[in-house]
Amino acid sequence: MEKAAILHRPDSEYAYLYEENNFHIRLRTKKGDVQTVNVIKGDPYLITEDKWYLDSEPMKLLTTTEQFDYWLIETNAAFKRLQYAFQLIGKDGEEVFYGDRGLFDFSEKVIAKAENYFRMPYFQEIDRFKAPKWVKETIWYQIFPERFANGDSSNDPEGTLSWKSKEHPGREDFFGGDLQGVIDHLDYLVDLGINGIYFCPIFKAHSNHKYDTIDYYEIDPDFGDKELFRRLVDEAHKRGIKIMLDAVFNHMGYESPQWQDVVKNQEKSPYASWFHIHSYPVAFGTNGNEEGAKTVSYDTFAFTPRMPKLNTANPEVQDYLLDIATYWIKEFNIDAWRLDVANEVDHHFWKKFYQETVAIKEDFYILGEIWHSSQSWLTGDEFHAVMNYAYTETIENFFVEQSISATKMISGLNEQLMLYRQQTNEVMFNMLDSHDTARLLTIAEEDKAVAQMTLAFTFLQHGSPCIYYGTEVGMTGENDPDCRKPMIWEKELQDQEFLAFTKELIQLRKQYQEVLSSGTLEFIQADDEKEFIGFKRENDKQVLTAYFNRGNQLQSYPKKAEQILAMSRLSEDQIQEKGFVVLVESKED
Repeated sequence: MEKAAILHRPDSEYAYLYEENNFHIRLRTKKGDVQTVNVIKGDPYLITEDKWYLDSEPMKLLTTTEQFDYWLIETNAAFKRLQYAFQLIGKDGEEVFYGDRGLFDFSEKVIAKAENYFRMPYFQEIDRFKAPKWVKETIWYQIFPERFANGDSSNDPEGTLSWKSKEHPGREDFFGGDLQGVIDHLDYLVDLGINGIYFCPIFKAHSNHKYDTIDYYEIDPDFGDKELFRRLVDEAHKRGIKIMLDAVFNHMGYESPQWQDVVKNQEKSPYASWFHIHSYPVAFGTNGNEEGAKTVSYDTFAFTPRMPKLNTANPEVQDYLLDIATYWIKEFNIDAWRLDVANEVDHHFWKKFYQETVAIKEDFYILGEIWHSSQSWLTGDEFHAVMNYAYTETIENFFVEQSISATKMISGLNEQLMLYRQQTNEVMFNMLDSHDTARLLTIAEEDKAVAQMTLAFTFLQHGSPCIYYGTEVGMTGENDPDCRKPMIWEKELQDQEFLAFTKELIQLRKQYQEVLSSGTLEFIQADDEKEFIGFKRENDKQVLTAYFNRGNQLQSYPKKAEQILAMSRLSEDQIQEKGFVVLVESKED
């Protein structure tokens, strides 16, 4: 037995309360190395009296990666406290005990010692990671406000271009998109089927993207005003659509009054300590030139002089930003914040942010923009989820880039799932393209079959899926700024077939929401040579099975259930190249 591969951490993604008095215990072992894992558990105060160490319960093999097996048991405790350890039996018959003090040869002398066990001292409900349940039922739609729809030409900024005047927008172009345009198309979004809108920043800023905030308390006049935004939220809520705004709290815009005061008064400015300034003067000369950015005397977002970084360790900055965060919840009833560059802001601030926001709205959703492993932000007192790029990029690497094998993709997805608690995985934010990436159809080389199967695969995973505006009508675009083209509204220019497919996919997600949001995920087939994958999602009511053929050969699948979605022109038990089928069967019949 490879003992170095055995891993468990109490009070982590390996041991946590999933629901009240429903405790999840996970264990990691080397792949294929262990035949059986049992959990020995009981009340810490009754180990001598009850001798519960003489009994055990089997763990089930939860999932597998290239290197490891992961095991799971769900349990509870009569007195809401638990002491536990593991009995491992290797394929060669070796038997070991694993607990808080390490690994031992299995014997009654070892298992009878209370100090050898891991502990969950008490099931503290207040500490349980609680994800908003509505997020599991949400299909998001991301809107870049300047490019979605121009509903009011009277607020167009100077130099606004006509909606279709340029095939490829420039970085500084304005096209006049606004909040009225979103209101005008809410019924389109209802017909599409989405029930959550994620807005890129809408606050007063200098640029078209608005990530260089000037005033966090004002809607950018190019988009409208507060009353218009209030009407947008109300109209969206009437239609069952949640609203998530983008909070840029890592940095401010160069034109913000606080930073301009520093530029004017330098070290004498009352706002000097709001930023990370190394020397004076702070003004830069090249106004955006990358080399100039690298030599400015203050910290910035990336190498962008127009975005000076905020010092969120400063109590004044904390108070200012927390007031903003709570203001838009209290005054406008928004449902979620997406936090820009969240990994570059200190944990101390985010813990305060969490406390302040969920105190107002218990089921408020907090989403961090983090592109890498994020365990330290997802322990229950900062974010509910992150933008799940590591997960969706793994999907794209197989389906779109074809840079990894089927088994490599499955291993990567399972590895990501094992980084987090189950309730975290259920509300992760899954998007395949965005304002920061090239569009899905473009990276798929405009192969609609590939784009559609990638979307379908993602919609069937753990997490809350998101569609970037225009993806549903076949829009293309390279990396920023080309991925921010104005929305295509002329029906004759939209890909109606892709739109119909997207609607059907969204309805599938809604119809089978229960099994897709919380059901288990098990990969049941993976053929690297044929590029063929099968998996199932299952709960106590349904089994949903899907087969995806990314290869160039006709593939057959076992048809045991009702076909609910397919992209294949062949018979009902075969899948063509770049095709898929989704099946469902009820356990209640």
